Amino acid sequence: MQRILFICFLVGFSFFQTTIQAQKEITLEDVWLSPTFYPSFIDEIRSMNDGEHYCILKDNKIVKYKYKNAKEVGVIYDAKKSDIQIDDYQFSADETKILLATKMEGIYRHSTIAEYYIWDINEKKLTALSENGKQRLADFSPDGNKVAFVRDNNIFIVDLNTMEEKQITTDGEDDHIIYGTMDWVYEEEFGFTKGFYWSPEGDKIAYYKLDESNVKEFTMIYYGELYPEKYDYKYPKAGEDNSIVNIYIYNLDTDKHQKVDIGDKTDIYIPRIKWTNSNEKLAVQRMNRLQNELEILLTDANTGTTEIIYKESNKYYIDITDNWHFLENEKQFVMTSEIDGYNHIYIYNMNGEKHKQLTQGKWDVMEILGVDEKNNVIYYISAESSPINRDVCSISFDGSKKNTLSTQAGHNSAEFSANYQYYINTFSDANTPMVFTINKNDGKKLHSIEDNAKTKENMEEYGFSPLEFFQFNTSEDIELNGWMIKPADFDESKEYPVLIYVYGGPGAQTVENSWGWFNYSWHQMLAQNGYIVVSVDGRGTGARGEEFKKCTYLELGNLETIDMIETAKYLGDLKYVDEDRIGIWGWSYGGYMTTLCMTKGADYFSTGIAVAPVTNWRYYDNIYTERFMRTPQENADGYDNNSPINHVKKLKGKYLLVHGTADDNVHVQNSYDLVTALVNANKQFEMQFYPNKNHSIYGGYTRYHLYKRMTEFIYNNL
Repeated sequence: MQRILFICFLVGFSFFQTTIQAQKEITLEDVWLSPTFYPSFIDEIRSMNDGEHYCILKDNKIVKYKYKNAKEVGVIYDAKKSDIQIDDYQFSADETKILLATKMEGIYRHSTIAEYYIWDINEKKLTALSENGKQRLADFSPDGNKVAFVRDNNIFIVDLNTMEEKQITTDGEDDHIIYGTMDWVYEEEFGFTKGFYWSPEGDKIAYYKLDESNVKEFTMIYYGELYPEKYDYKYPKAGEDNSIVNIYIYNLDTDKHQKVDIGDKTDIYIPRIKWTNSNEKLAVQRMNRLQNELEILLTDANTGTTEIIYKESNKYYIDITDNWHFLENEKQFVMTSEIDGYNHIYIYNMNGEKHKQLTQGKWDVMEILGVDEKNNVIYYISAESSPINRDVCSISFDGSKKNTLSTQAGHNSAEFSANYQYYINTFSDANTPMVFTINKNDGKKLHSIEDNAKTKENMEEYGFSPLEFFQFNTSEDIELNGWMIKPADFDESKEYPVLIYVYGGPGAQTVENSWGWFNYSWHQMLAQNGYIVVSVDGRGTGARGEEFKKCTYLELGNLETIDMIETAKYLGDLKYVDEDRIGIWGWSYGGYMTTLCMTKGADYFSTGIAVAPVTNWRYYDNIYTERFMRTPQENADGYDNNSPINHVKKLKGKYLLVHGTADDNVHVQNSYDLVTALVNANKQFEMQFYPNKNHSIYGGYTRYHLYKRMTEFIYNNL
């Protein structure tokens, strides 16, 4: 039995009333070329050691505030006086120095290169970290007297007392050997770039060494000159060789490098390493190629010998997170796991014995925010109230005291003070942009420090329609969550075209009770022009437990497409929806889903826009694809049956294909080969390519141009 539940927020009702009275036209210029709907942020929050003060980056100044009253205490550093632009900053442990990053340039999605400076607070002196070229990942030693960084695939250490620069690895080489940072696929799929870590006493550095010599290269072409420039980089596709990874520990006192024993197998992953609270013990996560077995190795920092202290296996796969914390007692560690079917918090003894499961229930812990060992409390983000919500919660080490600190239903996140007495909460809901508040650790709000009142005023002035949540049951009796934006002058007796926004990738969500930024404003513009905009989280998406998320294993795209077809059927049965005018659009995995829906689901979708889609899973990187599909050698049918390139003959509707030609993530090869397949099948379509643009397709007027193209395509075809 199908059911639909609409949840309208109070702010939504105020929007609705406003739009009936007056409605200012939303334009693409408002969305992309002006700050009309761009919210304000609190940038680069850093808690001070005393836990009573925090710093933020404001107007190119590092400004100090007091948690208790949110009052400005003073300016710690004004970069305007030294004519540099602060992109990032880090305090030394004793807070006498600041490491400043400027002239930062992006490499890939997370990696950057920059010029670093040291600001000595007491001496009021600014010193360049190095005169020998830009640096990466610069990091203070625990005593604040040294800084380590990466340059040209090697690790360097600068003694801040003498400014002497020492190179501690020497054979780093592009496309071959990497020290202290990660290759493309580790960065993209394990989500980190920093590959070196100071020991607690600062006399050792643990670091990654990656040998990517046998990883095949992918070539991108950059246009604009008489002869285009060729760019090659290492990109391991599904089933292909990875970098060989090793871990070393460098001893500053002896100038020796100790190799860590991670076993004889080389076709493995080392997705995380971390020092315990002991200066002599390094923890190393080791994972098999299929990513369904995880071990934690405890390393003797002097000998490199290891022992396994934790093992976990899974019939699907294991997600890698930063949710692991070693306690100061050196006897236990805290981590999250899905071993009971939902992601929960556990305490383990250092011999791998489970001490206690702290959280439990049919809901997921999304993130551990911090561990207050003085008061034996763990703070975390929970989806317990609903898969669409995020709440800040706490639980005692013994599990006896569990509290929800958030007071508003929506999306909450928190950055705690060093003493865990305060936190800065960021709240939004589906119709409310970000609100930043200072709260006590019991959840009590002390002050609002940014409420984005101007953005909310603009939303009212432009007559934003309330985003409404709903649920429905599919023909297989699977309950799915969705949201809907209707035109402000919605008339139930009329029939409207519908545009579905999809992502659908494993563990991801588009249906969250949080503010949606640019797409949200664009979707409001479409609603203002007579379209209903909808998004639904199908099977495979997150915050509903392991089985819901992992049921797509080995067949990415299959169940997700079925659920989007079920969504189209459900919407088509609503009396105010024109079932012949249901469109769909998405980016990346959403572009993949759009293309599947326009082919395998051709009878239900009349129009589709696919931006930067995967069209053949054999073309995508191995860590991501094999996590969910195993290798193409093991699961050929899973790869081929759910790759849109093999279903082009089914295309019926109007289809727009968009890609950046310098996409280092989802290569434009996906779209080029799809074009070939579509032409061979004698299928007409439209396409829009952006030379030299990456996966995000931005820069200058690019986004505006892209959304204008998509808008016109929708107006002309849906």
